[in-house]
Amino acid sequence: MIPEAPLRETKFGLAPDGDGWFVVNAREIRWRRWERLGVYCDFEGKKRFPQLGVNISVLQPGDSLGRYHRENAQEDFLVVSGRCFVIVEDEERELGPWDLFHSPPGTAHMIVGAGDGPSVVLAVGARGRRPKGLVYVVSEAAAKHGVSVPKETKEPREAYADLGRPTRVRYEEGWLPDL
Repeated sequence: MIPEAPLRETKFGLAPDGDGWFVVNAREIRWRRWERLGVYCDFEGKKRFPQLGVNISVLQPGDSLGRYHRENAQEDFLVVSGRCFVIVEDEERELGPWDLFHSPPGTAHMIVGAGDGPSVVLAVGARGRRPKGLVYVVSEAAAKHGVSVPKETKEPREAYADLGRPTRVRYEEGWLPDL
């Protein structure tokens, strides 16, 4: 029988404290704020989930989920509210509420907030193989949105060198819509 993981209270919200199953509301979990990358929660504690990553991001227009890249793991992105652009294989597409972008392994991509207000994006990705196959690639389409690297790299530190580090924050009322 798999035990329930305890949730511990931190100054930024709840965090799972150990292995096991748990139930938590996104408004109660710890969040992070990262310059030009919006605010997001990943539902994880000190240890990352070993098989699947799950994030909810709130992006203002122009904020992105990261730098344009390709990797050897599958990812999927569901726009819950607001408008976004997906830059995929150096092309731009607009996304709106309930649009899903599926990214098979090896697909160069990035999501960028668009429109007049915030967007909420649910991201789910496979884990385990990423460090060996993650490449930040140069893209004209991504550069128009400020999410391309100046030169190709496999090093996240290089790709994000112009940004500060993410900081922990507590959820702020209004980030997530009432659906």
